[in-house]
Amino acid sequence: MTEPPKKEQLYELIRANPFISQQDLASRLGLSRSAVANYIATLVRERRILGRAYVLPDQRPILCIGASNLDRKLRSTGKLVLGTSNPASQDESFGGVARNIAENLARLGTPVALVTAVGSDASGRALLAHAEEAGVDTRGALRLDGVGSGTYTAVLDQDGEMVVALADMALNDRLTPDFLATRQQQRANAALIVADLNLPSESVAALREDALRDGVPLVLVAVSEPKMARLPRQLRGLRLLILNQGELAARVGHALESDAAVGAACADLQAQGVQDVIVTRGARGVMYTSPAGLMRLDAPAVKVVDVTGAGDAFAAAVCWSLHSGEADLGLACRRGLQLSSMTIECEQTVCPALDPGQLESLNESVLD
Repeated sequence: MTEPPKKEQLYELIRANPFISQQDLASRLGLSRSAVANYIATLVRERRILGRAYVLPDQRPILCIGASNLDRKLRSTGKLVLGTSNPASQDESFGGVARNIAENLARLGTPVALVTAVGSDASGRALLAHAEEAGVDTRGALRLDGVGSGTYTAVLDQDGEMVVALADMALNDRLTPDFLATRQQQRANAALIVADLNLPSESVAALREDALRDGVPLVLVAVSEPKMARLPRQLRGLRLLILNQGELAARVGHALESDAAVGAACADLQAQGVQDVIVTRGARGVMYTSPAGLMRLDAPAVKVVDVTGAGDAFAAAVCWSLHSGEADLGLACRRGLQLSSMTIECEQTVCPALDPGQLESLNESVLD
């Protein structure tokens, strides 16, 4: 049988991986980079492709990189007593820090893509299908055969406050620097990259180095105190770090018992290279860096239904502001607190009532 023409082989490679680089195409097909570029130009003229996953400048997406998993929430129906069995109700939903941020952004009407790892099980297929239905581009996801998708199990007390959580996130260790290199074109075309610290240390370091080299702003979102060890010592190239006070304490290696101590810890991080830091403090609001020093915002009063996903909603609103060109980090944080409050007051991990029109009303409320 005659081998298909090089142009058709190239077309099939692009169909299989819309984010494959020209260098990879050249190597796979035994062609020069200039020959690959000519074939791509021909395919664009023929309207068979639109430039491999390239998008127009005003449509450049936010790219979220990190965990997707199945959330299981067990809520005690009475006062929680440790060391014995407690009556509880159970709920399952889709979660994962990067996935949650991506869904929030999609519901806000923002172009967003997700690079994550899922298994070949029903949970993995459902995770990606749900994200796609919400408007998230999942073509860059890593799909792994023979393994189960990640899970996160939270135990909540009768008031909806988390008591303990157990996370099976080993699947994210497969999001290695080598894998991320296969998504280089997708990362280069992003307007903003948001990554969570479920990624391996080497991958976080690689994203920071690429941000420094390519100039694509990078936001890192912490996920737990133990995983703060995955944050590089050198933070130059990092636009923003979002973490809670316990995670900040884990980074600096000592307790933070006053606002002044939090401010000093943030200054230490800035000395290590990060441009800005946001410290979330639950019901006490947030603190954030500014040219005038460390600033503080109180959290709105809310009726707590379920706190799961509140921090991810906050991060999404902040990233939405950065993507929109907002230079005022204080306004971004006020939007984050509003969106976080909405999430706390609903049962779902991502508030289903959120939409672009809702965001406009949030913008008006925070400017009052």
